[in-house]
Amino acid sequence: MLEKVLIANRGEIALRILRACKELGIRTVAVHSKEDRHLLHVKLADEAVCIGPNPSTDSYLNIPAIIAAAEVTGASAIHPGYGFLAENADFAEQVEKSGFIFIGPRAETIRLMGDKVSAIRSMVKAGVPTVPGSGGPLGEDDAKNLAIAEEIGYPVIIKAASGGGGRGMRVVHRDSQLISSIRVTQTEAGAAFGDPTVYMEKFLENPRHVEVQVLADGEGHAIHLGDRDCSLQRKHQKVLEEAPAPGIDSEARAAVHKACVDACKVIKYRGAGTFEFLYENGRFFFIEMNTRVQVEHPVSEMITGIDIIQQQLIIASGDGWSLQQEDIKFRGHAFECRINAEDPKTFMPSPGTVKGFHAPGGLGVRWDSHLYSGYSIPPFYDSMIGKLICFAETREQALDRMKVALDELVIDGIRHNAPLQQDLVRDPEFRKGCVNIHYLEAKLANEAS
Repeated sequence: MLEKVLIANRGEIALRILRACKELGIRTVAVHSKEDRHLLHVKLADEAVCIGPNPSTDSYLNIPAIIAAAEVTGASAIHPGYGFLAENADFAEQVEKSGFIFIGPRAETIRLMGDKVSAIRSMVKAGVPTVPGSGGPLGEDDAKNLAIAEEIGYPVIIKAASGGGGRGMRVVHRDSQLISSIRVTQTEAGAAFGDPTVYMEKFLENPRHVEVQVLADGEGHAIHLGDRDCSLQRKHQKVLEEAPAPGIDSEARAAVHKACVDACKVIKYRGAGTFEFLYENGRFFFIEMNTRVQVEHPVSEMITGIDIIQQQLIIASGDGWSLQQEDIKFRGHAFECRINAEDPKTFMPSPGTVKGFHAPGGLGVRWDSHLYSGYSIPPFYDSMIGKLICFAETREQALDRMKVALDELVIDGIRHNAPLQQDLVRDPEFRKGCVNIHYLEAKLANEAS
């Protein structure tokens, strides 16, 4: 097993990694910005190193500072968590060139799956169902691009090959809009991601967002931990997730699970990863792969009993990973509500000091957070401050448990989005299941009018 792991992140995921390490007897190093010296995982880690000023560009995105911290503390491996440098292939490469273990995929795998065009090509070869599209980057030949769109069928969507988080996308409904939309998206992609490459896909109008959790050792052995539904989104950002995804055709589900496992073997994937799909009319369409642990990984843990972070650590140790698909037993239903320090109506960030705090409890209730009474939420980072996860034997019971847990949650001194989550778990349409990715924004727009 690994001797000492440096946690290259902050907040709830850093604390989550620290706890997983401690259970396995692994010593921990917390790196932090100047502002974050009071974070809970920093207080609990075996060692802590300040790596820079408050802006993330000077601290959590500072690759030389992170590697230097690993060197001076004698860490054997670096866990990137999610966000920041987690899907940065250059970081993964520099970590391993510096003699440390990167707890995640190889750099070449991150590059392969980080480029949407190469990712789609790889998935086609591996037999994973993909959205009808251009099959590669769009060139400068207007007539050819128009012909591709005609063959796919309108509406189509133009996407940045290096995009993410809902950025670098433009929907086109008719041929008169196509060429200008391609040009604008190329310009935006170049400015935002340093890569003007774009491609074209069929635009699915009312899909759900369903993803498959995988684990693999990079040596040809892979398993899945089932699927999750992440369709409740605002501006392409997930708000509430559940596992398993409700209302999925059993044959389609089994086929996509197998396809994802097979794809891991083909690309020699290592660690935890997530295949993301759009699901419409009983069919799955691959959109991207996240080469890291996901924010919503706890719902998969709750229905399988598998600690995904610990599995990452075991795989990274290289001592042999023996978990088999037949070892995975699926049971019950789980939900996760993301709790953000933001106004529940305007969604404006709400940093400040937590003056009073009470975490919910009870059977099947899990609270993943770095919050404590007196903690000052800084304005420099993502607004997510916690994740409330509830598990029960049925979907209805899990939703009812979440209602109670949300009502118990107390975070005084700041504004937060628990009121929005309370509304969502009581929403009649959501309680029926199978809402599409547009449902939440339509609901919010309707309430605002």
